[in-house]
Amino acid sequence: MTKVAAVIVAAGGGRRFGSAKQFALLQGKPVLDWSLETFNAHPGIDEIILVLPDVRSKKSFLARYEKIAAVVKGGEERQDSVSLGFRAIEPRRASIVLVHDGARPLAGRDLVERVIEQTRQKGAVIPGLLLDETIKEAAAGEVLGTLDRTRLFRVQTPQGFFYPLLKRALEKAKADHFYGKDEAALVERLGERVFVIDGDPRNIKITVPLDLKIAEAFLAD
Repeated sequence: MTKVAAVIVAAGGGRRFGSAKQFALLQGKPVLDWSLETFNAHPGIDEIILVLPDVRSKKSFLARYEKIAAVVKGGEERQDSVSLGFRAIEPRRASIVLVHDGARPLAGRDLVERVIEQTRQKGAVIPGLLLDETIKEAAAGEVLGTLDRTRLFRVQTPQGFFYPLLKRALEKAKADHFYGKDEAALVERLGERVFVIDGDPRNIKITVPLDLKIAEAFLAD
């Protein structure tokens, strides 16, 4: 049976938000806890690796979420934090790894399920939303051209990968001192195929305070 581990990355300092956004309150509950509750309750998730800015609150998280197998301290960059979380997974306990931003509180059970199922079939899967506005390329204030938006996606998490594939991608990036925008970019560098599936418009990332109000509106809908 395929085992699935989820690395939930919540180690950022929230420079644009003004504080650690993953601990900001959303309807009275920390943003991070919304994600943890979804993954902890999902029957397809076997274990969770939680990556935090520090591990002083480790006991509290372990007591509240039985699927958390390890709580580790994050690194300097997000990719470093993902690598540290990934290392905490025992290979024999996971065939598939999902990587999720702890600042995306509204990733629903259906989206997690679809990522797991498609990863089982394809090996590397990301959720995304087609852009719905005209996209221009510009430099120094001058438009250079109009991009074909039918081929452009706003990418979300969780992103799913076969364990050996993500391991190879992370190791190659570290050896090359390469930092990508997401884990899929690291897999792409290997020449491996990455597939996109439908994301969820509600699955927004909390980046600035206004995003909390948008998330609250989604929850109230």
